Amino acid sequence: MADPTPDEVRDYIAAGLPCTLLQVEGDGRHFFATIVSTEFEGQSRVRRHQRVYAALGDRMREQIHALSMKTLTPAEHAAQAAAPAAAGSSAHHHHH
Repeated sequence: MADPTPDEVRDYIAAGLPCTLLQVEGDGRHFFATIVSTEFEGQSRVRRHQRVYAALGDRMREQIHALSMKTLTPAEHAAQAAAPAAAGSSAHHHHH
């Protein structure tokens, strides 16, 4: 089976999980996903990850161990976006 592209991984997650934001980066072997979904509200991080794995299903069973993810609710994401990510970072954020 060919290694999935980040776009394919994103499509798989989006197909099984309604997301307000979904970003996937990767090189075919290791993936990093940022997933923002209202489905995560009231869920522990472990439950959130299980929810994403369920969305991925069998398609990525082989690759799932190479997927790291950040799962956030829209409120958590907004709070994170409002706060500087690193201590000492300037207040002037330029979003590309």
